[in-house]
Amino acid sequence: MAVNVDNAPERYLLLPIVSVRLKQFSFFFSPQDSKGEKACRYAVVTGANKGTGFETVKQLANSGVMVVLTARNEHRGAEATSLLNEQGFSNVVFHQLDVQDAQSIKSLAKFIQTQYGRLDILVNNAGASGVVVDDDVLRALNLDPEDWLAGKAVNAIQGAIKTTYESAKLCLDTNYYGVKNVTEALLPLLQNSPSARIVNVSSLRSELKRVPSKERRKELGDIENLTEDKIDKILLKFLHDLKQDALEVNGWQMMLPAYSISKVSLNAYTRILARRYPKMCINCVHPGYVNTDINWHTGTMPVEEGAEGLVMLALVPDGGHTGCYFDRTVVAEF
Repeated sequence: MAVNVDNAPERYLLLPIVSVRLKQFSFFFSPQDSKGEKACRYAVVTGANKGTGFETVKQLANSGVMVVLTARNEHRGAEATSLLNEQGFSNVVFHQLDVQDAQSIKSLAKFIQTQYGRLDILVNNAGASGVVVDDDVLRALNLDPEDWLAGKAVNAIQGAIKTTYESAKLCLDTNYYGVKNVTEALLPLLQNSPSARIVNVSSLRSELKRVPSKERRKELGDIENLTEDKIDKILLKFLHDLKQDALEVNGWQMMLPAYSISKVSLNAYTRILARRYPKMCINCVHPGYVNTDINWHTGTMPVEEGAEGLVMLALVPDGGHTGCYFDRTVVAEF
């Protein structure tokens, strides 16, 4: 039975073996067919034409997984897939996916059903920052990465980034509702798998201790009574307060506010989902401060390291962690 830390008396640390490099990950999760032979595993990675998503596809493919690389932009997604194919990864195929488009999601689900009949691994990586950026001003600031990590950049970057209602709505529709809609559409295929894994890519900004409002921390941390309806109401309240220019006074995070609450909500949804499907291993993970577009390449970690936590959870063995939040490869507090 999978370990759900919401019901466990203490947090579990990963076994030392789980920290090994990815070439050794392939033996962790190997579903077998009716004859006891190793069966092919099928994975979907969203937002995978570049950055951490692209590297996750590469590392999963290197472990022998058949991976469907998805991207909103068809040209860029096909180009990324061709690059991996040229590197010898014939087990990577492309399918267009816009996580905000119901028809696009439906098309992906139909493709997987037709081609494979099931899905073993879903990595929800597609994301949006929730802000409008003035790249020239941001570059001129030349902020220390440590200031970003510590949240000290919030005042300095006010002239470089702006949270509009439209950018915030796009962020919530991508980072939370996009993940939710893709997951719900693919759940029937995941239920066909003997060892389904869902990995939701989160952020350091998702941690409840970073939420200024004590009431909101309590509500989002109350897993026994938390529902998707409650999350919806919280997000509607956020958008209302944003329109009223009342985020700070109402206890919302001010550093990347839409991005932050979208990831807090994603963590909450992950816990709800893990309780609903106890036979699956469903977790969320902060990949680290990775150098990618989402942070305007201010990150200090290469994508090769950033993808490790995602791949580790995608290949976690049966009976592994579920309903957990990981800081890279280690279980952390929500």
